Amino acid sequence: MNHFSIKDVEALTGIKPHTLRIWEQRYGIPQPKRTATNIRYYDDEDIKLLLSVAMLNRQGHKISKITKMSKEVLDTLVLELSHETTDKIVHVESLTSAMLSLDEVAYEKILSSNILQYGIERTYLDIIFPFLLRIGVLWQTGAINPAYEHFITNLIRQKLFVACDSQPKNLNPASKKFILFLPSNESHEIGLLFANYLIRSHGHHTSYLGVNLPMDDLASIMQVYKADYILTVLTAAIPKQTPLAVANKLGKNFPKTTILISGTQIFNANIQLPSNVRFIYSIQELVDLLIYLRLN
Repeated sequence: MNHFSIKDVEALTGIKPHTLRIWEQRYGIPQPKRTATNIRYYDDEDIKLLLSVAMLNRQGHKISKITKMSKEVLDTLVLELSHETTDKIVHVESLTSAMLSLDEVAYEKILSSNILQYGIERTYLDIIFPFLLRIGVLWQTGAINPAYEHFITNLIRQKLFVACDSQPKNLNPASKKFILFLPSNESHEIGLLFANYLIRSHGHHTSYLGVNLPMDDLASIMQVYKADYILTVLTAAIPKQTPLAVANKLGKNFPKTTILISGTQIFNANIQLPSNVRFIYSIQELVDLLIYLRLN
């Protein structure tokens, strides 16, 4: 069972602490627990309840009426809302609730309906990545048990593997060739998998090498594959593996290849890059490059 502070509740549900305290005083929801040292906290069931309440409240239901609903009525309304709404925040919150319930069926319904309606690219950009961003801080600070992260990210990864595998294999020989990998001690691969899907869906070749690959091991791969581009993502703050160190090493080792580096570690990296290295600051920037390569 996870323990959430009032700040954690705000991060997960969007409910301000002042509003939460008013709801507790006026309507008795939620009912926070206290530790042995009298520190208040909220558990998984509190978060799931508050996610449902916040979703209905934003859609115009009065809080005074919501708090009088039975759990069955509340769950039914939330389920109907998640099927009917085009509000992406509702789907992000539904994913959060599915994660806390370890509910693979609910997760599958949310993703499948959105992919059917909007396509996999927009679903990941508008729902999956905002969801991961919302709860990422809580994972890092230990507010959520890592097992919940593994549960939901593995399901997301499975969808991306299937999407990548469904792309055409017999591509134009003139298409560009990409190697994708994460360096040693980098393990968060959803961004890299999504890039792999995007590259393939735009008609280019990829060799996906996965996570925790020492950069020195790329040389033998390049001798065979001879990629036009190498793409990596830096999210972990690792000594001796700064954006500059990675850019310099890859740029030097593969001077005839364009190196693309993305990830959270590059955003505050104001550095002089080797001429064949480029930082990618957004998914849209990568998409623009892929479209340009396809048309030229």
